[in-house]
Amino acid sequence: MTPTTALQAFGRFWWDFLVGDTPELAAGTLAVVAIAWGVAHGGGALLLCVPAAVVLLLGASLWRGRHG
Repeated sequence: MTPTTALQAFGRFWWDFLVGDTPELAAGTLAVVAIAWGVAHGGGALLLCVPAAVVLLLGASLWRGRHG
């Protein structure tokens, strides 16, 4: 196995593991992490946004599971 092939296989594994069938949930998770980072770095006004974003992401996941 060449280094390029190994690197491609490694990248495909992580893409399937992190994104899988739902790229919108992966993007939502990144958004929640970004909001949490903002809260940790002094954005106190964002404090209530983290739980709200998690609830919205969970709702979207449940809706997609039932209707998608």
